[in-house]
Amino acid sequence: MTSRVIGSIVTLVLAYSAATAADVRRVVTALDGNDKAIVLFDSRVTLEPGNAPSAKLWVTDTAPAGLSFTDDSGAKPTALPPDLGTALLVVEFPPLDPTEEAKMDPNFMMKVIGERAPARGLPVRHPLMHRTRTIDYAVVLSGEIDMMLDDSVTHVRAG
Repeated sequence: MTSRVIGSIVTLVLAYSAATAADVRRVVTALDGNDKAIVLFDSRVTLEPGNAPSAKLWVTDTAPAGLSFTDDSGAKPTALPPDLGTALLVVEFPPLDPTEEAKMDPNFMMKVIGERAPARGLPVRHPLMHRTRTIDYAVVLSGEIDMMLDDSVTHVRAG
């Protein structure tokens, strides 16, 4: 029987601007023993360094999602997204110096995706461009960025 990767990644994009992902506050709610809504976690996001610094806000590893009223799902080490799961990320795309871009492996992000990358599709045309077998959502929180597709570019801004 073949396993299918069905997942979604919601990416909150912080393109170059005065704001940084360190300014993002993560508030997770849950139910207490009396079934009252409470704040379970309230913290600032810390990004993992790299060409596109990122942080996981929340991950689910089943569908429907299992609910824990104690575990921090964003802190679990996991492939993104897990099979039959979802991932909510914050990714910061700082300006890329053309000299540094020229030094990057043209398949940089495709190698990060690894074996989870689909076999179909045209070769990527930028080191940070990638393909996945997921449903991805992107929200630009601040700044602006060019979304590069196979043969077009769409400029997107916050809001």
